[in-house]
Amino acid sequence: MSGANVELTSTEISNIWSSYLKSSMELRFFQYFNATAEDPEIKNIVGKMVEYSQKSLEDLKDIFIKENLTIPLGFTEKDVRLDADKVFSDTFILYICHDITMLSLSTYPAAFPDCTRKDVRNFFQNAIEFTIQMQNEITELMLSQGVFLKSPQIAMDHTIDLVDEMKYLNGLFGGSRPVNAAETANLSRIIHRARFSKMILVTFSKLASDKDVKQHFSKGTDALEKVLYSLQEVLEKENIPISASGDYNILDTKESPFSDKLMLFFVNTCLGMFCFIMINQAMTSSLRTDIVTKFTVISNQMKKFYGKGLLLTITEKWLEQPPQVFDRKL
Repeated sequence: MSGANVELTSTEISNIWSSYLKSSMELRFFQYFNATAEDPEIKNIVGKMVEYSQKSLEDLKDIFIKENLTIPLGFTEKDVRLDADKVFSDTFILYICHDITMLSLSTYPAAFPDCTRKDVRNFFQNAIEFTIQMQNEITELMLSQGVFLKSPQIAMDHTIDLVDEMKYLNGLFGGSRPVNAAETANLSRIIHRARFSKMILVTFSKLASDKDVKQHFSKGTDALEKVLYSLQEVLEKENIPISASGDYNILDTKESPFSDKLMLFFVNTCLGMFCFIMINQAMTSSLRTDIVTKFTVISNQMKKFYGKGLLLTITEKWLEQPPQVFDRKL
């Protein structure tokens, strides 16, 4: 009973519904990047991502139609202006494409094992394979152009040592040990992420037309500035250098290429989802109490910000209601 004639489970419906919204969002960004990118190697990568996003939407539509399910509205041609002036530098476009593939590598592998129907599993398997291919191509291009943001390189102790004192965890009351490799990796990843997210929000706050949306993006910029100050302070005290920010250049334009709805969805999903994935990973693998405390504070601050983003989506009547079960209490 693994064929396409088996009814979809609630998990499968949720996964394909979310994937449709995600793919429709990505397509609008990729179409605009394809229209404005000038570097032929970057344009080639974006072109592949446009084609695959279009194919994904068609494959998902087929499943929705087959199951007599309502196809989500998602994001349409109305949410992007392909004739708008160039906003992002080509390198910044590459960073955004890299970020979107990272989101796919977090969501698709999580969806795949929960699905049982063959056509749905095939969709997610193909999506994972394509995303890995693009992730490799983007990484290689970033390395060849010298724009890949690497984690700090640290000297490793080659002796095996076991923690035998509770003070290894200490970080709040002085006398703290140096950061270990996992903590250094966590701090640098989130710093790089915060810098990228900050520049996205700076750009979107300039492009947004709705006053409340513009103000929300601006508040997010301020919140990320506090994150950067808090985490960079740890590495600076340890004299650990971190690579400079990437080429996050934005160009002046009179008219936004994106709808406010599209930008807010990107912030809530791409930036928001990664924010919590990275922070949760960092909290569980960091052992110094002062670092864990910093991540806890940051997590609480980000929950407030992205919670307000969700409320704003509802207020603006942009949030599509996910498929609902019948009310069995009636």
